[in-house]
Amino acid sequence: MNERMEVDYRKQKVKSRIAWTIAIILAVFWLFVALVPFAFMILNSFRKQFDMLSQGVFHLPDPWFFDNYPNIVKAGFFGYFFRSVLIVALSLIIMLVIASFAAYPLSRMKFKLRNLIYAGIVACMSIPMHVTLIPVFKMTNSMGLRDNLFSLLGPYVTFALPMSVFILTAFMMTIPKEVEESAEIDGCNKFNNFFKIILPLSKSGLSTLAIYNGVSMWNEFAFANTLLTSASQKTLPLALGQFKGEHSADMPLMLAVLVLSALPMIILFIIFQDKLVKGMMAGAVKG
Repeated sequence: MNERMEVDYRKQKVKSRIAWTIAIILAVFWLFVALVPFAFMILNSFRKQFDMLSQGVFHLPDPWFFDNYPNIVKAGFFGYFFRSVLIVALSLIIMLVIASFAAYPLSRMKFKLRNLIYAGIVACMSIPMHVTLIPVFKMTNSMGLRDNLFSLLGPYVTFALPMSVFILTAFMMTIPKEVEESAEIDGCNKFNNFFKIILPLSKSGLSTLAIYNGVSMWNEFAFANTLLTSASQKTLPLALGQFKGEHSADMPLMLAVLVLSALPMIILFIIFQDKLVKGMMAGAVKG
């Protein structure tokens, strides 16, 4: 009996090692795939305009050219940067507030139209956002908001809401009902339960949604390109067009713009990656 158990244990150990080896190989491969484009951007952002043609794109720059970064700063890079920060921050705040108010009754209360409303929200997730470009453009134009930075608030919040409500509803369902019931015994109403108990316990879920939707909004191009026309209103994804010449493109300069555009999201992910993982795991396990 002991010999059989020992043989089974060895087999399981071998299987575990094989599984871990495959997982590590896949992780290293994926790391390589993710790092190569970023390494390409960084290396070539330190070249002169035509050095990419005369040197290999993955060779070290010779000589190192550091003027691209000061040049894009002088050309107004931080204007695009702060406009992107402003519109993303406002969109996330509005979206998280509305998603929280919607997810609370859907997850904690029972009423007649609950399932119908929830099904409608889930169905909205299947609508491709780019299908609505023309209607949104016409609506924005008729409201006199075209070429206004704040015209992006509507599309950004609207298309982030279905997924956010869906995830946050599932997350709030994992919070034990006993916590809310004990608070009601102590005299808390639904309003206080939401702000003092459910919302604080949902911080991980809210952080996950903020990071997930923040990256999408930060990189969004289609609506920004459709609704904004003047350079004084354009966001960071549209900055590349302003750093391109009429008859030629300074690729190292444009790659420097891409590096500076990607850095904020990379830094935020590094800082808040634990909250992102906790939020995703907490929403996946009930109880």
